[in-house]
Amino acid sequence: MSTLTLNRFNAITLSNPHKWMLLSYGCIFALALLSIGYGAAGWDWRLAIAWLAPEHFNQFDALQINVVTQIRLPRFVLAVMVGLVLAQTGAATQALCRNPLADPSIIGISAGAAMVAVAFIALSAQFNFNAQHYLPYASFLGALSVTSLVYLVSKQQKQININTLILVGVAINALAFAVIGLLSFYADDSALRLINYWTMGSLGGASWDNIKQASPLLLLSLIGLWRLKEPMNLLLIGESQAQYLGVDTSKLKLYVIILVALGVGAVVALTGLIGFVGLVVPHIARLMVGPHLRNMLPLCMLLGVIVLLLSDWLARLVVMPAELPIGIITALLGAPLFIYLIIKNKRDWS
Repeated sequence: MSTLTLNRFNAITLSNPHKWMLLSYGCIFALALLSIGYGAAGWDWRLAIAWLAPEHFNQFDALQINVVTQIRLPRFVLAVMVGLVLAQTGAATQALCRNPLADPSIIGISAGAAMVAVAFIALSAQFNFNAQHYLPYASFLGALSVTSLVYLVSKQQKQININTLILVGVAINALAFAVIGLLSFYADDSALRLINYWTMGSLGGASWDNIKQASPLLLLSLIGLWRLKEPMNLLLIGESQAQYLGVDTSKLKLYVIILVALGVGAVVALTGLIGFVGLVVPHIARLMVGPHLRNMLPLCMLLGVIVLLLSDWLARLVVMPAELPIGIITALLGAPLFIYLIIKNKRDWS
């Protein structure tokens, strides 16, 4: 019976996933031209590809070269990494909970990471230490603590109770933002600006140093969850069926929790809170190629990159030369789409 269920599950797929992958790569290339070649300093598509051939830099002045290499290019790299991690951790969380409503932001993981990061920022002046150096690790600690708490509280008879999971996530989100508000009263003006940055999300702080500092955590999360896609795929058909097929579900859940906390903690440390990417993007990928993680996960990660690059470009475009927080853009794009998906699924269930 389990083998039959697995075969039927593997057979659920829509059109050829390779076509969607190629289309996604094309969209990423077009958005890369916009992201690197366009900005407040002007638009020149040659700037987007000149860094590939340094000898062509002679046709640009020093300001243009500096804008591309020190501002736009690290921002593009950060958007790619954040898009990959948010989409992958969202898909992994949904697979872990076997529920499409699960997401690192909805169940409180992102808010927990932000709460600890804000605490380091607000208290750094009083205790005289450099908060920026410890932010990735502080965010990881907050994300891991909240993930473990949510998992333990929602666990019931070796199964995760989804209703309890969501309710605990709502409570943790409320508590985290209350603590963030409390800490803002003890922060100075510079810390208040950073706290505002954390709560709405932005790629404006992208730099090669920040990327280099957080990249070990991001890469560990990406590689680890990618290697676990087949066991997570078996977990989707049921925990008992996955155990029957040889999956150690206890270790698998522990590994997924740690890796999701690693990725989300590092992302929050770099960009603040960016919502709806990990919730909506897996839904879109699932509609395109079906629920099998072998096809869905890579497409989901590419779609995450597309959403981040598009949102970042819109954030810079709408109020240029200033920029909107990217969290506002992702919420404006993701919330209506998520409501549409709920209505569509509701009709299908009827």
